[in-house]
Amino acid sequence: MATYLEFIQQNEERDGVRFSWNVWPSSRLEATRMVVPLACLLTPLKERPDLPPVQYEPVLCSRPTCKAILNPLCQVDYRAKLWACNFCFQRNQFPPAYAGISEVNQPAELMPQFSTIEYMIQRGARSPLIFLYVVDTCLEEDDLQALKESLQMSLSLLPPEALVGLITFGRMVQVHELSCEGISKSYVFRGTKDLTAKQIQEMLGLTKPAMPVQQARPQPQEQPFVSSRFLQPIHKIDMNLTDLLGELQRDPWPVTQGKRPLRSTGVALSIAVGLLEGTFPNTGARIMLFTGGPPTQGPGMVVGDELKTPIRSWHDIEKDNARFMKKATKHYEMLANRTATNGHCIDIYACALDQTGLLEMKCCPNLTGGHMVMGDSFNTSLFKQTFQRIFSKDFNGDFRMAFGATLDVKTSRELKIAGAIGPCVSLNVKGPCVSENELGVGGTSQWKICGLDPSSTLGIYFEVVNQHNAPIPQGGRGAIQFVTQYQHSSTQKRIRVTTIARNWADAQSQLRHIEAAFDQEAAAVLMARLGVFRAESEEGPDVLRWLDRQLIRLCQKFGQYNKEDPTSFRLSDSFSLYPQFMFHLRRSPFLQVFNNSPDESSYYRHHFARQDLTQSLIMIQPILYSYSFHGPPEPVLLDSSSILADRILLMDTFFQIVIYLGETIAQWRKAGYQDMPEYENFKHLLQAPLDDAQEILQARFPMPRYINTEHGGSQARFLLSKVNPSQTHNNLYAWGQETGAPILTDDVSLQVFMDHLKKLAVSSAS
Repeated sequence: MATYLEFIQQNEERDGVRFSWNVWPSSRLEATRMVVPLACLLTPLKERPDLPPVQYEPVLCSRPTCKAILNPLCQVDYRAKLWACNFCFQRNQFPPAYAGISEVNQPAELMPQFSTIEYMIQRGARSPLIFLYVVDTCLEEDDLQALKESLQMSLSLLPPEALVGLITFGRMVQVHELSCEGISKSYVFRGTKDLTAKQIQEMLGLTKPAMPVQQARPQPQEQPFVSSRFLQPIHKIDMNLTDLLGELQRDPWPVTQGKRPLRSTGVALSIAVGLLEGTFPNTGARIMLFTGGPPTQGPGMVVGDELKTPIRSWHDIEKDNARFMKKATKHYEMLANRTATNGHCIDIYACALDQTGLLEMKCCPNLTGGHMVMGDSFNTSLFKQTFQRIFSKDFNGDFRMAFGATLDVKTSRELKIAGAIGPCVSLNVKGPCVSENELGVGGTSQWKICGLDPSSTLGIYFEVVNQHNAPIPQGGRGAIQFVTQYQHSSTQKRIRVTTIARNWADAQSQLRHIEAAFDQEAAAVLMARLGVFRAESEEGPDVLRWLDRQLIRLCQKFGQYNKEDPTSFRLSDSFSLYPQFMFHLRRSPFLQVFNNSPDESSYYRHHFARQDLTQSLIMIQPILYSYSFHGPPEPVLLDSSSILADRILLMDTFFQIVIYLGETIAQWRKAGYQDMPEYENFKHLLQAPLDDAQEILQARFPMPRYINTEHGGSQARFLLSKVNPSQTHNNLYAWGQETGAPILTDDVSLQVFMDHLKKLAVSSAS
C-alpha cells in the first residue's frame, strides 16, 4: 500500500484533484466536527501529455435527473450489455457501437487508469476564436509606443483564422472598421453616455434592417459580412491592422495642468460587450482591455478629473468616503454578468504608477475567468513578457486557453454540493445534490467558466448529508464526477470527465484513518479561499477571528494533550504544518490591507482565487532559499533567523522574486572581489541566485516583479515584511544570541502564535 502522500500526488497528477480529506467521515454530524469542510481543489484542464482525447461521444445515464457519464466505477454486465450508474443505480443499455464489449475488450472509459478522460465532439458548427482589443490612448508617448509594439507582436502569434477587432478610447470611444481598403474609418461614441446593447448594435449597423419582402431574399448570404465589419480574420487584415496600430495617436483632447485626462473606460467596455453580444454570442472570445489610468468620466468613473482629489484609499472606503465606488462597481458587475452569459471573457492589463480602478473593475476578470495584470508601465519587461505568455502553446502546438466552459458536478447520494470559489459564475441549476448551506458561489450544481487555462483551479465544497443513525455499509465509497465541457483553442468542442471515489469511515471508531488521510496543504488553501471570499464582503478583523476559531477547534479535535497543560500539546505529522500556514495567511496581503492600495488587494485576491495548489501555497507561505559557501543552495525557514551576513537569500512570494545580499556579501561585492580572478567562487555565488531567479521569471504567469536588494537597502522591506519575526527589537536581548536580523515590528512571531494556540486548545473554557 502506497503512503497517503504518494496516493495524494498520484491523484493530483492523474485527475488534477486534491481533497482536504481523503477518507470521508460517514455522517453529517461527524463531518461538521472535522472543522475543515470536505472540499477539493479541481484543475479541470490540467495538462496531461499522456491523455489523447477519444474521438467519440460519452455514454450518458438514461435517467433524466442524473445523466452521469459512464466511468470505471460503474458496474457492468458484459453478457446482457447493461451498465448500472454508480450515482443513481439506474440500469442502462449500451449503445449499438458497444456491441463487441467484453471483459477483455473494454472501452477506455471503463479502465481504472482513465478516471479522467477527454472526449472530442465532432458535431456542431465550429466558430473561430475572437480577440477584441480595447486600447486606452490617454498614455504617455513612450508608453503608448511600447503598447502598440506589443499589440503588433501579438497579431503574429494569433491563429490566421482568428477574428480581431479594435476599439480605442480616451475622451471619446472609437470602434474601428477593419474591412475597408485604403481608408481608415471608425465610429465615434461620446464617453459620457451609457448605451444599451440594442442601441450600440443599431448605431454600428449590426441589426437586420427592416426591408420590404421582395428585397429580403439575398439577405442571408450578406449577413456574416455585415456583422463582422469590426471583427475580421487576421489573415485578411494583418497589414491593415498593423498599420492602423502604428498610426494610433495619443488622445487629442488637451489636458490642462492639474487635471487628469478624461478616460471613458466604462463606455468603451460597454461597447465591446455589446458588439460581441450582437455578433458572436456563446463563442470563445476575449475582450482585452489595456488601460493606463483610472476611468474619469461617464458610467464606471472611479475618480474625478481634478488631480488634487486623490483616488480612493482603504481609509476612504472604511469612512464611506469613496463617492463613485458603489455606482462604478455596479456598472462593471452588470457588464461582467452580461459577458459571462455569452461565454466571453474580459482581461484587464492595467499599467500605471497610481491606481487604475481595479477594485471597481475586478468583477470583469473574476467572473469571466479573464486575466488581470498589473504593472508600472507598458514599457516594462513585466508587461511585455506576461502579455506574450498568454499566447504560449502546449505540446500539441495549441493555445493554452479554453473558452465558454461549463462545469457540472455530480455526487453520490450521501453528499451534496455547497458551492465553488474561483473564476466562475453560477448557472443556477438546482437538483437533488445541491446543499442548502452555501460556501462560496452556491445553490447550484453547475458553473460557467468563460476563460480557462491549464492552471485555472476551482475550490469546490461539499456537505456530507448521510444521517448519523443510518450508517454506510462497511467498505462503501462515495463518488463525485466532474464534467467540464469547453471550446478548445483549436475551436473543437471537448468534454473532460473526471470520476473519483474515496472510502467512508466511521469517525467514532476509525478517526485515526480519517486523520492520516488529511491533506494539510489542500486544506490550508481551501480554508484560505473561504477566508479571502469572506474578506470581500466582511470586515477584516471578523475574518481573522473566524480563521482563528476554526484553527483552535481543529487543534482541539486532532491535537493530543492533557487538559490545561499547553506543554503536552502535540499534532500528528498530517496536521503539523497547518497552523503555520494559517499564521502566514493571517499576515498575507489577501487578508491584510494595510500597506496595500485597494487595487493591489484586488489584484492579489484575483490570483489567489484561481491558481493551483503549489502556487497558492507559495502565496500563503513564500519559499526562501539560502546560498552560501557552506554547500549547495538549500531551502531555509521563512524566519528572521535565516537572514545572516554571509548568505544570499532568494525569496519567491509568487508576485515578487527578491534576491537579498547579507551584510558581509554586500560589502564584498561593493569592494569588487567578484572581479578578481582569485575570488572566482564568490563570482559564482553571486551568479547562482540570479540564474535560479531567471528560471522562475521565465515560467511564471503573470511574470513576478524582480527585486534585487541588500542588507539595509530600501527594498529589503519586501523580505522583512514576509519572514516570521522571531527576533524583534522587543526581544532581541532576551535571547542572548545575536544571529539573524532583528525586525522592527509589533507583530507576534510564529512561536508566540503557537504558544497562544496551544493554551487556547487545551483550555476547557474555549
